[in-house]
Amino acid sequence: MAMTRRIRKRRLLRRSLLVVGILVVLGGLVVLIPNLIVTRSAHGHIVLEAADAPHAQCALVLGARVYDDGTPTPMLADRLQTGIELYRLGKVDKILLSGDHGQTDYDEVNAMLAYVLARGVPDEDVFTDHAGFSTYDTMYRARDVFKVTSALVVTQEFHLARAVYTARQLGLEAIGVPADIQPYADEGRFAVRDWLARVKAVIQLHLTHPGPRYLGPALPIDGDGRHTRG
Repeated sequence: MAMTRRIRKRRLLRRSLLVVGILVVLGGLVVLIPNLIVTRSAHGHIVLEAADAPHAQCALVLGARVYDDGTPTPMLADRLQTGIELYRLGKVDKILLSGDHGQTDYDEVNAMLAYVLARGVPDEDVFTDHAGFSTYDTMYRARDVFKVTSALVVTQEFHLARAVYTARQLGLEAIGVPADIQPYADEGRFAVRDWLARVKAVIQLHLTHPGPRYLGPALPIDGDGRHTRG
């Protein structure tokens, strides 16, 4: 009788381990497959240096955290500096700064604007998107609000594949330009987080198709960027 119970326990343990193993494998595939889709699709649409980029309507600079005093973090400063370089090289006609300005006490966009203008980019050539709350929202609004058809997407390398993939799936002729001028604190954590964000991107682009949090009137990128201040 005792032997029978031991045999049953062993069988139950083996089955439990098998179920756990299957769930682990399935969970891994749920993350791995979207990551492969994103990275392989973006491959060939990313350049190594700003000088290698083709001409596009605008440099689309993605927002990142700013300090409490409004100073860009090193990661954001490098994105802005890369966008400025593309403009100075004649690779783009305009710069589109897209970030989070959803609260009165937190404003990425005007911090980005101040940085770019202080370095000599003409005011009329700088567009500001105050509702770029996510990569998806930024690309959607670039297409529908700012009427962008071609863009050089500027962000760090860990984020670039997802940004380019999202832009191209939404119909933009997008090329990625890395902004990794210096090493960053917690870069590994950001990279891991982006692995999970790629899963969400694939779901949004191929299954749920949400709209952005905000749209608004058209502000074409070939116009005057001063009309986009807020």
